[in-house]
Amino acid sequence: MKKKSMILTPKIEKAITRSAELHRHQERKGNGAPYIVHPYAVAFLLAHYTNDEDVICAGLLHDILEDVPSYGAERMQAEFGERVYRIVKEVTEDRDPTGGWSLLPKKNHWRERKERYIENLKNDSEEALLIACADKIQNLRSLVDAYALRGDALLAHFRAGKEEMLWFYETVFQVISERFHHPLVHELRRSLDEAKKRVFLTV
Repeated sequence: MKKKSMILTPKIEKAITRSAELHRHQERKGNGAPYIVHPYAVAFLLAHYTNDEDVICAGLLHDILEDVPSYGAERMQAEFGERVYRIVKEVTEDRDPTGGWSLLPKKNHWRERKERYIENLKNDSEEALLIACADKIQNLRSLVDAYALRGDALLAHFRAGKEEMLWFYETVFQVISERFHHPLVHELRRSLDEAKKRVFLTV
C-alpha cells in the first residue's frame, strides 16, 4: 500500500488544537512526557496510510471521551460531526457491548475494562480498527523505550503486571488480525514482537 501524505485541513487543525487543550494537564505513564505526544503520534501513524480527514481527527481525539468526560459526546458531535464521534466512541474502553456507557473505575477494574474493549473490537468498523492499531503500536513503542530506561520500576505506574499486559496486547492483535488486513496490522505485530523481546519476556 502506497503511503499517504496528510493534508492539514481546518478540521484536522481544529482537532490538533482541541486535543492539546483537553490533554494539557495530563502526562504519559512512566516517562512523564506530555500526554499530547500520544494522540499526535497516533495521528501521524494514521496519516501514513490514509487521507481520511475524519479518521485522522478521530485519532487525535481518541482518548477524549474516556479521559476527559467533561468534554462530552454532544460537544464532540457538534464540533467534529457524527462520524468522528462514532469512531471515537468505538475505540473508547468505557463503551459497553450494547453501545451504551458504563464507566468503570480504572483502578479496580482493569481486566473487566480490557475484556470489554476486546469484545467491542470484534464488531468495530475498519476505521476504528485502524485507530486501534495505531494506538497500540504507539503504546508498545513507548513502553519499550521507557522500559529501557527504567526497567521493572516502570511497572509501578501501570495497573497490570507483565503477564496481564502481554495477554491484552496479544489478544488485541489476534482479534484485529482476524478481521482486518492492513499494513498497520503487520506493524502492530512487529511492535508486539519487539515488546515481547525487550519487556514482556523478561519475566
